[in-house]
Amino acid sequence: MAALYKRVVLKLSGEALKGSGASGIDFSVLQFISREVEQLLGLGVQVGVVIGGGNIWRGANAEGTGLDRATADYMGMLATIMNGLALQSAFEQVGLEARAMSALRLDQVCEPYIRQRALEHLRRNRVVIFVGGTGLPYFTTDTVGALRAIEVGADIFLKGTNVDAVYSSDPRTDKMAAPYRQLGYDQFLAHHLKAMDATAVSLCRENHLPILLFNMNKPGNIVRAVMQGDIGTLIKEA
Repeated sequence: MAALYKRVVLKLSGEALKGSGASGIDFSVLQFISREVEQLLGLGVQVGVVIGGGNIWRGANAEGTGLDRATADYMGMLATIMNGLALQSAFEQVGLEARAMSALRLDQVCEPYIRQRALEHLRRNRVVIFVGGTGLPYFTTDTVGALRAIEVGADIFLKGTNVDAVYSSDPRTDKMAAPYRQLGYDQFLAHHLKAMDATAVSLCRENHLPILLFNMNKPGNIVRAVMQGDIGTLIKEA
């Protein structure tokens, strides 16, 4: 069976890396992610990854501390670099070539993000890990994921989460919450759904890039998302 998508960008939250811990990095989670991505590359799919930093630092943590928002966001970008380096090492341990590319210049530990260089890495079947946000404050990593997916010509933007789909309301507090299997961009935005940053969805809408939100924690789901596309919630033009 041929893959539905030949080039994908996968967004992972920093919180996903902490596993059952309160913070930090659970290395068993890194191993799980690297094995899942390894299967994708084995199927001929080119993979970019955008990782958040919430397991180490969230800009929202700055409220009431005296830190201004821009400073807090830069700290969050540095946290994504730490996570990206951990992911790069995990990918290498399973025999994959990987490159962490940062929008913030930190040349001693990772490459600067240069679009043409990222495209060349993807063509050479290297996993490209996009870190350092956009290099600017006030942007979420959802938006970074959408931006990088558009820049590298991905066929779809995958968002791995800890829920099975986009719901009409929070399923943790509302037993009547219903999952959506497919949504239009405008429908997602009009209903003010919180599963993804609205700026990221708007950016995908303007560039006709579909989004698939799915549960990352179930083994095989990444491959299923790319090979079959029959899980989670697909957000695209109506």
